[in-house]
Amino acid sequence: MSDCLFCKIIAGEIPSDKVYEDENVFAFRDIHPQAPVHILVVPKTHIACAADITADNSAEVARCFEAIAKIAAQEGLNDGFRVINNCGENAGQTVFHLHFHILAGKTLGETLV
Repeated sequence: MSDCLFCKIIAGEIPSDKVYEDENVFAFRDIHPQAPVHILVVPKTHIACAADITADNSAEVARCFEAIAKIAAQEGLNDGFRVINNCGENAGQTVFHLHFHILAGKTLGETLV
């Protein structure tokens, strides 16, 4: 999608602090971190949000979670981490390209953030 912020980041049109990339997934540090470690993991295929996951594109989600495990190991997140997805405006989604937040680096407790 030509007007999608994350598609532009994946394409290299907008700079990012990349932490991981393979043929299907791109991950970069959030510019407004909510924890000492805050990484966004996005499929390279544009999917607007979790509500748009289908049998035809669900493998992209699996690839994201495979990448999340690799990123957690690469970042040394041995004490745990949280993965969050927001779907829709009322859930706090601001960029409508499916993405997963990895949060870590402090005790997160039982609350959402």
